[in-house]
Amino acid sequence: MDEIESDELQKVSGGLSILERMVNQNTYDEISQDFKYWEDAADEFRSGQGSLLPLWKLSYEKARKYSVTSLKWNSKYKDFMAVGYGSHSFMNDKGGLLCFYTLKNPSFPEFIFSANSGISSLDSNTDDFNLVAVGFYSGNVAVYDLAQSKEDNPVYTSTALTGKHSDPVWQVAWQKPDPDGFLNFYSISSDGVMKSWTLMKNELQHAEVIQLRVEGQSLVGPSGVESELLGCGTCFDFSLKLDYIFLVGTEEGRIHKCSKTYINQYLDTAQAHNMTIYSLKMNPIHPSVFLTCSADWTVKVWNHAELEVGPLFTFDLNSPVADACWAPYASTVFAACTIDGFVYVYDLNINKYAPLCKQQILQSKKGKLTRLVFNPHFPVLIVSDDRGTLYSFKLSPNLRKVEVEKGSSDETEMAKMDKLISFVLEPLLVKQ
Repeated sequence: MDEIESDELQKVSGGLSILERMVNQNTYDEISQDFKYWEDAADEFRSGQGSLLPLWKLSYEKARKYSVTSLKWNSKYKDFMAVGYGSHSFMNDKGGLLCFYTLKNPSFPEFIFSANSGISSLDSNTDDFNLVAVGFYSGNVAVYDLAQSKEDNPVYTSTALTGKHSDPVWQVAWQKPDPDGFLNFYSISSDGVMKSWTLMKNELQHAEVIQLRVEGQSLVGPSGVESELLGCGTCFDFSLKLDYIFLVGTEEGRIHKCSKTYINQYLDTAQAHNMTIYSLKMNPIHPSVFLTCSADWTVKVWNHAELEVGPLFTFDLNSPVADACWAPYASTVFAACTIDGFVYVYDLNINKYAPLCKQQILQSKKGKLTRLVFNPHFPVLIVSDDRGTLYSFKLSPNLRKVEVEKGSSDETEMAKMDKLISFVLEPLLVKQ
C-alpha cells in the first residue's frame, strides 16, 4: 500500500510544485515587481551613496535553532542556492541541515537534507552543478548529489577509517579535475591541515596538501622535547589564473601564500590581523588582489604579489566582521557584514575611505549576521543570521553603476584596480 501511495504522489508532485509556485507568485507579487522593476530614484540626487531594498525573507521552521554557516549560488540555475546550517558551539552540536532554496519559492526549501553534525562549510561544483561538497563540525567531509542522493545519505563521505579532520572543517572548495579526470575538492580545518579529496569510483580518497606551522614558536613537553606548534586554518582561496597558487587565513591572524608544488612550505607569509581571520576571498577579476575580514573589526584589501608591503586598504567597521565578499560585476566593489547587524557596500573606485552604503538590517537583540553573498546574475545581495534566516536585498543603481556602463569589460575593471594599486604602492616604494 505504501509503495502504491508513493507512486501516486510522484505522479502528482510535478503538478503540486507548479501550483505551489503559482500561489507564491500571487503572495509575493509586490516583492517580485520590486525585484524586477524598482529602482531607488533618490540615487539621482545623492552621488556616491546607495541603499539596499529588502526583498524576500527565506526561512525554514526547523532551521531556526541553527546558525547559517555557508551560502553558495548554483552555477547553472541563477536563482538556486545551497545553504548550510550548523552551530559554532563546541558544547552544542545538535546536527545540521543542508537546504536548497530558489527565489521562485521563498516560502520553503526545494530540497532538505539532515546531518548528524553541524554543517560548517559547503561549495557547489561549477561544472557538475548537482554536486555539493560539505564540511562538518565533526571534521568529516561529504559530497551530495541532488540527482542521486536519497533521503539524507550523501554519495561520498569520509570516515575515521578512510581519513578525516580532527577539528571542524571551516571551508571546502572545488578545484579543476585532476589529470586523470577525477573530480576533487580541498578542505581546511582548525587541526592545521589542508587536504585534497578525490572522488574515485567507489570511495573518497584524500591527500595532505599542507600542514600549517606557526614559525618561530614551539611547544616544550614534560621531558624537554620541543615539538612544532601547528596553526589553525580558517579559510583559503585559489588564484584565478595560477590555480596552483593559494592563500590561507588562520586563527592566529596570519596569511600564508602557498603552492601545490611546494608541500609544507610557504611562498610568503604576513601577520594580517590581530585576531581570527573569518574570510579570505580572491578578487573575481584581478588575479593579484584579495580581501580578508576578521574578528578584530577590520576588512583589509591586499595584493598578494606585495604581501610584505602590507594591506592596500584597511577599513575599521567598529564590530567583528563576520564575512566579506567581492561583487561579481566589478573589481573594486565589495560588501561586508558585522555581527551587530550592519551591512556595508564599498566601491574603491568611487570612494577609497568610506562605504557607499551602511545599512542596519538586523537589531543586535534579534541575532547576529553570519554570511553574505552577491548573486552572480542579478543585482541581489543575500545576508544570513545565526537564527536560520536569509535576507535578500536589491542593490540600488548607485551600488551597481558599472553593470550598465557601455564598454565595461574585464580589461576596464583590471585597469581600475591597477590604478588603485599604483596609487597606494608608489608612495610606499619611494619611502623604501
